[in-house]
Amino acid sequence: MEALRREDPRRFGRFTVLARFQEAASAVQYVARDTGTGELAVITAARPALAAVPAFRRRFQAEARTAERLAGGWVTPPLATGSPEADEDELLWTATQYVPALPLAEAIGVAGPLPERALRILGAGIAEILSRVHAGGSVLQGLAPGTVLLAEDGPRLTAFGPLGAAAAAEARPGGQLSVRLGYLTPEQVAGKEVGAPSDLFVLGLLLVYAATGTTPFTEGPPEEAARRIAEAEPELDAVPEELRDLIAGCLAKDPAERPTAGTVAAELALEGAAGLARGGWLPERLAAAVADQEARVRALEAPEEAETAGEPEDAVPGAAAEAPEGAPAEAPATQTPTDPRGTAATAATTNATPAPAPGTATGDIGEDRGTTRFLNTGPKPPQSDRATTHLSLPHELPPGRPPVPALPAGATTPAAPAFPASPGLPSPAHHHTHGSPAPYPAAALPASATTAQGNNGNGGGNGPMVALPLPPAPTPPEGSATSRRTLIAIAAAAVGGLVVGGGAVAAIGGGETAAATDAKPPAPKPRRTLPGQPPEPRWSYSHPASESAPLTTALWRDRLLVVTSESQASAVDVSTGKRVWQRADAAKGQAAVVAGDLCFVASPTEFLWLAPKDGTVVHRVRYADGFTDLPDLQVGRLAGHSGAVIWFTGSRTVTVKAPKPKKGKKKAADKRVVQAYFFAYDIVGRAEVWRTRVPAGRAPGTPLYQVVAERSADLLVRQDAVTLTAAEVKAAKGKGSIRSFDQQTGKLRWTKQYGTAGPEAAVTGDEDGTLYAGAGVHLQSFEADTGKPLWRVEGTAGSAFGTPLVAGPVLHTTERSRQVGAVERESGRLVWRRSTEVPGIGSAPALTLSGSGKTLLASDATQVTAFSAADGERLWKFQDIGAAAPKGATVSAPYRTLAVGAHIIVQRDRAFYAFPVA
Repeated sequence: MEALRREDPRRFGRFTVLARFQEAASAVQYVARDTGTGELAVITAARPALAAVPAFRRRFQAEARTAERLAGGWVTPPLATGSPEADEDELLWTATQYVPALPLAEAIGVAGPLPERALRILGAGIAEILSRVHAGGSVLQGLAPGTVLLAEDGPRLTAFGPLGAAAAAEARPGGQLSVRLGYLTPEQVAGKEVGAPSDLFVLGLLLVYAATGTTPFTEGPPEEAARRIAEAEPELDAVPEELRDLIAGCLAKDPAERPTAGTVAAELALEGAAGLARGGWLPERLAAAVADQEARVRALEAPEEAETAGEPEDAVPGAAAEAPEGAPAEAPATQTPTDPRGTAATAATTNATPAPAPGTATGDIGEDRGTTRFLNTGPKPPQSDRATTHLSLPHELPPGRPPVPALPAGATTPAAPAFPASPGLPSPAHHHTHGSPAPYPAAALPASATTAQGNNGNGGGNGPMVALPLPPAPTPPEGSATSRRTLIAIAAAAVGGLVVGGGAVAAIGGGETAAATDAKPPAPKPRRTLPGQPPEPRWSYSHPASESAPLTTALWRDRLLVVTSESQASAVDVSTGKRVWQRADAAKGQAAVVAGDLCFVASPTEFLWLAPKDGTVVHRVRYADGFTDLPDLQVGRLAGHSGAVIWFTGSRTVTVKAPKPKKGKKKAADKRVVQAYFFAYDIVGRAEVWRTRVPAGRAPGTPLYQVVAERSADLLVRQDAVTLTAAEVKAAKGKGSIRSFDQQTGKLRWTKQYGTAGPEAAVTGDEDGTLYAGAGVHLQSFEADTGKPLWRVEGTAGSAFGTPLVAGPVLHTTERSRQVGAVERESGRLVWRRSTEVPGIGSAPALTLSGSGKTLLASDATQVTAFSAADGERLWKFQDIGAAAPKGATVSAPYRTLAVGAHIIVQRDRAFYAFPVA
């Protein structure tokens, strides 16, 4: 921290600048005070030379919205940003709340390597963020010792993309943008595209650095750094033994062998990073350093206004740090300091135009011709420029040419990184910035890439610098009034028939692309049918922005769509799309189960029976009244229902008195013990059917069950992996279990494990007593009662199966590689397998079958894809961009589909659409 310089701004919007915080490669950060609230904030202001580059401005501005969407857990949202319409010569900035914290690189310098418990909390916190990012099919690419902060209550991540984690950034003539990153991965060295496993490799490097103060590939000649990353085994002798295997798995050369972020988070801290960090987690010296930093920052006072225009302020009261001896008194604001962050730095280039991808290759089960061709998914065209050449970034598009983003809607969407989330107070040699959770399209190293050495003096050792493409975000031409909705519609249609929801459509013909928006056209024209175009929605419904976002949605008798939120439950008429009632009593409710002529909803404190006409509460049973012998019962999520019976779990904490001590012995302390139960409840008769004691789950103690199959004599139940205790996980030895409970009495009949199906593997069953479970990259069928394997379906390399869907004699399958298919339940013979054409590896699409059984819907974070259930023909795709206003926040919630009669209802966050289907 130092005094403000002559060139430093004194105000950013409502924030008064107090002191210069630190310099980063892409930005300068300032400590500031909110004039309205008096709260401290950190302002990140882009360097003017970089802010003049259009792609940099777009990414910087988009990052504030990205940080807001990821807010929660270990990510802090922006407080304010500069105007999105700011001209190139105006300041580009973001403000975030000040959080006392030290960057990991500085913390290691203060107190040395972290102890095992702190390592677990650090790794689990970052893995929890990665899990959220990867669930949306995105890649982070923003981890480095300078982008991870250690705060009093846990870690903070402050970069969400290559730009946010830049070790150096430079604007070059002609609109070129050069970025150096830290931490290269084996797949980048090999010229392959990065994906979610790449983030796990970097997390492994980061944890080794936190455990040892160095990275595992530092030793050796600098010119061989890339070879060591790609080929050498990591040196982990100094890593705590209990963490060695997990970190070694993260550092596997083959991306397919690395664990998922969720697995890493669970193995490091089953109770979650926040739970493990309770009571403090930082070593004493680090906790003292964080407290000292906070005291110095809070001692700052606002400088007086300069009386003479242009007169510099030589000092800021309370700023203790001074420039080191021999340093220039006023270094230029645009200088690029040495940033010690990375094993290997990467120079990013922008605006490479990819070629459309070919259709999916022909297989033995029929040709997958492709409905939509996405950019960046097929063979890359030969590059005429050298790997180290910086491609020109155009300031505006040629006249008459519609803007097309580097990745169209439906591909892995590039969100623009910019900067800070929760800054701490590192030394000027470090910077922590905030980037995008949505990935940069997997950047690949050209085979001819040349390398140069980058020095990391404080967090990563030496490593090669290589060229990576960084595609620009889309922008309308100068002066264009095109809205964001229209812009995305054009881009989507231009690559082959992917139609954006909400009224924006596009037609293609004669090599030209025309777009129609929500605004009324001057003259109506017949719309040309696009390949893969979804049917016209019968209606659409938008949940009010003034109310909290939906938590659960369910159908009641194909008549009502019941939506619950934090504040209330509401019902939408499925025939008209009109909201017919809302009821605050049912806030945070679960399900919407038919209970005779009433609608049953389970809230956190009671069971409710609502009149379907107006939502009036007809009956209510508070848990304290309905289970009087179980005071303080906490009811968990519904495990399933059939007819008038629902199944759910619950728990309570009781005090067990210590036994009377023997003479002369001290009495032991009483114990607090969690008692857990599995219940069956008749929602028509409003009476408990049975209950049975079951093992308590992970804190707070309620195990979460899911009924995977209902048979005439028993229920087959699995427990959510997140509620398994550490002892249960250890005893299972990496395998998941299925329990059988008697339908009539609730008595536990047996518990079995099935092959290599893990605790998190997708599992379902049928009424015949057959289980279908993901086992590694394969899907296996088992005889439930004996555990005998019946058949196996080979999966896609590097992928995993999601929850299959039983449909008569067929089992529909879904994979993380975005493959959807059908196999014969009896034999496992593959009937068909098709791609949703969403690039990359992400969450396996959720499957829904239409009421007629003829159409299979696959929903993921990118789109809804409709297939013919009989032969896998791809019928259409649908996307909703989530906001009509150009300034509206982009919605990243996954899609959900519900079948109702001859329609399906598609939901994405607050938006609902009813489509007719066969």
